[in-house]
Amino acid sequence: MKKIQMKLIMPIVLLLVCLVYACRKDMLNRPILQSLSPNIVANKTGVESLLIGTYSLLDGVGGNGGGINAAGSNWLFGSVAAGDAYKGSEPSDGGNDALPVGNFTYSTSNPYIRDKYKLLFNGVSRANDVLRTLPLAKDISADDVKRITGEARFLRGYYYFELKKLYNMVPYVDETQADANQPNDKDIWPNIEADLQAGIDNIPALQTQKGRANKWIAMAYLAKAKMFQHKFAEAKALYDNLIPNGTKPSGDHFALNDNMQKNFSPQAGQKNSVESVFAAQSSVNDNSGGNNGNTGDELNFPYNSGPGACCGWFNPSQSLGNSFKTDAVTGLPLFTTFNTGKKVSGKTDPYTGTLDPRIDITMGRPNIPYLDWGNPPASWIRDPTDGVFNPRKNVYSSAEKGTNSSTENYWAANEVTSNNINLMRWSDVLLMAAEAEVEVGSVDKALTYVNMVRNRAANQSWWVYKGSAYDPSKSEYTVKTDAADNYLVKPYPAGAFADKNYARMAIHFERKLELAMEGQRFFDLQRWDQGTGSMADEINAFFAYDVNVNSQLNGAHFTKGKNEYYAIPQSEIDLSGSTGASKLKQNPGY
Repeated sequence: MKKIQMKLIMPIVLLLVCLVYACRKDMLNRPILQSLSPNIVANKTGVESLLIGTYSLLDGVGGNGGGINAAGSNWLFGSVAAGDAYKGSEPSDGGNDALPVGNFTYSTSNPYIRDKYKLLFNGVSRANDVLRTLPLAKDISADDVKRITGEARFLRGYYYFELKKLYNMVPYVDETQADANQPNDKDIWPNIEADLQAGIDNIPALQTQKGRANKWIAMAYLAKAKMFQHKFAEAKALYDNLIPNGTKPSGDHFALNDNMQKNFSPQAGQKNSVESVFAAQSSVNDNSGGNNGNTGDELNFPYNSGPGACCGWFNPSQSLGNSFKTDAVTGLPLFTTFNTGKKVSGKTDPYTGTLDPRIDITMGRPNIPYLDWGNPPASWIRDPTDGVFNPRKNVYSSAEKGTNSSTENYWAANEVTSNNINLMRWSDVLLMAAEAEVEVGSVDKALTYVNMVRNRAANQSWWVYKGSAYDPSKSEYTVKTDAADNYLVKPYPAGAFADKNYARMAIHFERKLELAMEGQRFFDLQRWDQGTGSMADEINAFFAYDVNVNSQLNGAHFTKGKNEYYAIPQSEIDLSGSTGASKLKQNPGY
């Protein structure tokens, strides 16, 4: 929303920001509307502006605590901390704040953990402002009151969902509570479900603007919330409605793009595609100083002369690269042996077997074309400890430099792009639904959903090709005769999911491949763990293998019963006790 509409309402929003947010020192211990004048915002224009301001924090930028530390993509919390990637850059760059998050050696005062918490509660606060102000406005139709209520509650549910995934026990504050300093002594899943259900019940299916939520998007998030709680039957019922009937706000049915690359293109006409369920909208060169682009990811580009020209963060890991190995006959993943033997793109004696072609949409590799930038040179890796891979899903093509990259950003021109941040894609929905089917439904239906994703991976039209120009208007290489590597990926054969344990393993691994580098992996491992220690086993195995590639992982260790959730920021605990005993309690183990 911010990226599409902010220019139209910027004067109002600037005034609202001064009135509503300037005096706020924290997200929990303050009267919400102390400085808000109803005479200014208690009307349709004002309320809609407050709602757009709530959408605007989806990218993690703005408000109190937002920015690189709070990126909406969850690149650090969801990917680096789960083995998708290394922190990257030089060991000293972010070595005291970002690196400890990925290594689980952080303190409770870590600025990334603090700022993400504050940003998300800022989103909650803005949603509550909408709901408090809405009844005061007398020029809003009943239909719009219903819609705005649904959107604000959906967004509040979204921000609380993020808080729950990251910090587990957090206080729930809604628009009815005068005192925002509440304890974190209750599980807030019921509140999250109620807010997302309100989105389903109140937001129409059709919306006039692409970046807004609709009832089907709210349903997708409610189903995902059910999956996090292992309410498989309830989730399946939602997916059984959503998958055949769900539409985008435009009315187009959700579907997979035939071309996977289109999910990561900033080109107009490719953003907000049928596969984009929900995304933080981005734009550049709009007189915002780069602040309407995906600023939270501005460090995550190859180093030196390539796209962005800085800063060499977020390099895909060797373990992730190896995960794309496939069996030379079946074309299926090597679930437990991918780190055995030769390394993919190893510096000496590299692996030469078959690979899932999604590897070259996910990461830049030596001797493999990188969009239209040519083969990535070694100088794109800032430090030898960063391995050999570059991030790719967030990067624009050379032909788009200066158009879909910012030329006005305050410190790093071309570090900010107009590439939307994928918060949920349709492949995520299909693979979640497959999980639910394995648990309480049809394993054959689960197989169908997984193979829809794998069959798209096998579509050669979007593969990376050597000796070919790249056309960003189509997100394709124009000459499709010389595949860039020995690609082989096939669907699972009929009956493959008869063994439910095998089916679970296959779906889990499919999510690893399909959603790699998209901030999802940590939270998948978390919800699959359920106290078993599987998350600790997975991440510590990554550390044990990749420390031999990246010395920045020295001392890294995931502790079972502690690191499944991040610490409640100590500053917030202190603020909650500013007038007496602290109302916020720290998570176990910290």
